Amino acid sequence: MKEAEFERAVNASLYNVAQKIFDINNTPSPANNPVKQLSTNYFVVMVNSELNTKTLEFLLKTEFEKRNIKEDFEYGVYDCSNEKMVYGNYVPLNPDKDFNSTRTFPTWLTQGYYFGVQFPNREAHLINQMGIWTFSTIVLLTVIIFFAYALFVILKQKRLSEVQKDFINNMTHEFKTPISAIAVSTQVLKDPDILNQPERLSNYAAIIEKENNRMMQQVERVLQMARLDKEDIGLKKEFHDLHTLIDEAVSNVGHILQQKQGTITCDLQSSHSIVNVDKLHVTNTLFNLLDNAIKYCEHNPKIIIRTSNTLQGITLEIIDNGIGIRTEEQRKIFQKFYRVPTGNIHNVKGFGLGLSYVKGIVEAHGGKISLKSEPAVGSVFKIDLRHE
Repeated sequence: MKEAEFERAVNASLYNVAQKIFDINNTPSPANNPVKQLSTNYFVVMVNSELNTKTLEFLLKTEFEKRNIKEDFEYGVYDCSNEKMVYGNYVPLNPDKDFNSTRTFPTWLTQGYYFGVQFPNREAHLINQMGIWTFSTIVLLTVIIFFAYALFVILKQKRLSEVQKDFINNMTHEFKTPISAIAVSTQVLKDPDILNQPERLSNYAAIIEKENNRMMQQVERVLQMARLDKEDIGLKKEFHDLHTLIDEAVSNVGHILQQKQGTITCDLQSSHSIVNVDKLHVTNTLFNLLDNAIKYCEHNPKIIIRTSNTLQGITLEIIDNGIGIRTEEQRKIFQKFYRVPTGNIHNVKGFGLGLSYVKGIVEAHGGKISLKSEPAVGSVFKIDLRHE
């Protein structure tokens, strides 16, 4: 008899035995099935009253014979109130098999009276076979999980190492140029004759000031990202006209735009442009987006800044004609330190912090930022801010 068929037959037989015992003892049948299978060859039956062991043995043999169960079995009656086995016996039904009584029954923690039925001749084959397969499966799953986790950690550490290396290289290049310019300018300013050349003196002083401001901006970006990580931005919100902040940002990128002979068109359609924001951070956010639009353009940048009102607040769009961003890159650009491959543009510098900072500031103000882009066509960054 197959295992599944054998278990169904035993369960049905024991259920009938239990019902007959309830009838004999004149006790009501429980709502739940009184038969519990605790292992492949061990079954227990709750009866909640004392048993006549001869009657129990007769009922077991009768029901097993009805269902062609010819396995030797042993049964035991357990009294939970006294915590002891009150009776046990071995019943041979298969004369072809050797006598293999164990006379030991696992204890089932419950309250009441129950009897257990065990098939000892099936134990060795079934338990060993299932035990080997279960153990092998557990070991295999453990090895797979451990290997997958180890691989995940290794790849993550490798990625972090690459990011750290790129960040250090980018920072070195970003600081190398202004430091060199300041060093050259200071050497020139040491020349006593330069006092007789006020125009030249003024130019070199302006270079030092410009390069110093450039380094300060880069340091400030790193510090701002550190504060974002700690969720300690310290926003100082005040009511400002977004259009005025846009004008300031456009003014800040004026010299960069002039170098590339670009244009910025402001299509400010919003009739209600007052927003409750941190002026410094929002201005920096606009500067970063405009700076990227200018830097990542192979030709003359043509940028459109558009605002419009929505039911919830105000929408700001920055549209450029730059190199665009591929679809597979778009979901990564807001990650810290990530820089989109620039193709033929080799002079674009940065830490890969700008867009991560932009996203953090927008979300800190309760807004959302999204991107639509197409390679060789351009990009549209859209910011939605709520009126407060």
